[in-house]
Amino acid sequence: MESRSDYLVIGSGIAGLWAALKASEHGEVLVITKKDSADSNTNHAQGGIAGVFAPDDSFELHIQDTLTAGAGLCHRDAVEMLVREGPDRIRELMDVGAQFTKETLPDGTTKLALGREGGHSRRRIVHAADLTGREIERACLAAAEANPRIHMLSNHLAVDLLVVDGECLGAYALDRQTREVDTFLTRATLVATGGLGRIYKHTTNPPIATGDGVGMCYRAGARVANMEFIQFHPTTLYHPDADSFLISEAVRGEGGVLRLPDGSTFMEKHHPMKSLAPRDIVARAIHAELRAIGAPCVYLDVTHLDPERIRSRFPNIYAKCLSYGIDMTKEWIPIVPAAHYSCGGVMTDLEGRTSVPRLYASGEVSCTGVHGANRLASNSLLEAVVFSEHAAADMRQLAPLPAARIQPPFCGGDRDPDLQRVAALTRDLQACMWAEVGIVRNDAGLSRALDQIAAIREEAERMYLESKLSGAVLELRSMATAAYLVVQCALMRHESRGLHYNLDHPGLDPTGAHDTII
Repeated sequence: MESRSDYLVIGSGIAGLWAALKASEHGEVLVITKKDSADSNTNHAQGGIAGVFAPDDSFELHIQDTLTAGAGLCHRDAVEMLVREGPDRIRELMDVGAQFTKETLPDGTTKLALGREGGHSRRRIVHAADLTGREIERACLAAAEANPRIHMLSNHLAVDLLVVDGECLGAYALDRQTREVDTFLTRATLVATGGLGRIYKHTTNPPIATGDGVGMCYRAGARVANMEFIQFHPTTLYHPDADSFLISEAVRGEGGVLRLPDGSTFMEKHHPMKSLAPRDIVARAIHAELRAIGAPCVYLDVTHLDPERIRSRFPNIYAKCLSYGIDMTKEWIPIVPAAHYSCGGVMTDLEGRTSVPRLYASGEVSCTGVHGANRLASNSLLEAVVFSEHAAADMRQLAPLPAARIQPPFCGGDRDPDLQRVAALTRDLQACMWAEVGIVRNDAGLSRALDQIAAIREEAERMYLESKLSGAVLELRSMATAAYLVVQCALMRHESRGLHYNLDHPGLDPTGAHDTII
């Protein structure tokens, strides 16, 4: 099948949906997504979306908090754009239908209830209880489905971008039901495929977060940057059946305290903000304490807080913990870090443009310069709407799709893939990344990882060429490429900065305050 549209959006999280909503004001938009339209990292975001609304807050404070967390690598122009446009975009989300939590004032009026998270000097986290991402996704998806200019196509896994004479003219995608490869032609393509957390053994990300966008953009010739900066969320539920369920940073923002198994606190040894320190510092502190005492987990304690407040503020987290026999109002929550967010990705400018003409990127798949070496909590949902807004505005300036000779899509080989081998290679890749490219790294481990990931990547590419195309093979191909880029960037940075901590280079390099670009 060959399809033409004015704009093509790959991915249906907040970045993709917002771009689609805005681009639809100027033309027909096709959104393709590899699973159900509501399955995304956005839908798993608990904490909230950061914006300056409080009377004691200011743009400069939010900018400075972001720059501080980013450890010298944030692009100030990108951060300023994010922060200054943020409140207007949040109000637009409310206009679209997102229902954020409000509090009632003594005079009977209401205002946004603002939470606080690690690294923030003020309360500025707009939230919908503890399921903010799901609420934003619900509102944007409803608006997109009601828009006659937006067409959603589920169960289509992008295989590769369609590049002709150096320009991106669309994409090829596998219809997971018919197993046929369809061709999508368009004047502008926006990749919004989310993250890559599934390259790690333990992650808060959903199964779809396999680095597809980074892989296809890299193969198309786009520049990729800062892939070494993988954020490990410090607090995920430690339970054999919980699959690294995220315990939102907002729990610590409301007064939660981190404790060792003997009840003693430890964050005061690592940072003056204690349990509210930025995520990279908290994750490394927990990692160091666990290694020192040989314990499997530490604990998050909210038992000193008002039980009703906990149940109303965190209904989803409370219910999930209770389902595993943990009443968080009475018992400490066992927690460990897990891979959570990629601060690097496909490099873009302020308008979401990549280095390949007609190709844009937004959301976690991108590297806009906002996050630097460490993302400030709740800036990611904001980044998605702000940069998708700019990308959609820029896309309308492009000339119509040029006449070009389009090659028929590659449809794989003749034999069925060895899915057991695919599963084994996936497990090997995840174990390697967790062991060698985790919270703390060293040169020898990174070199071992490079060799192992390169071998997996080579075998995955051979499977892609020789086997019938399947979702499992395509995702392994993406994961191997994404993991390879992470390791390559990590080897290029000879210092410890933000989320990248190398025992062989423990200090900051005065010449290291620059992006790692491949």
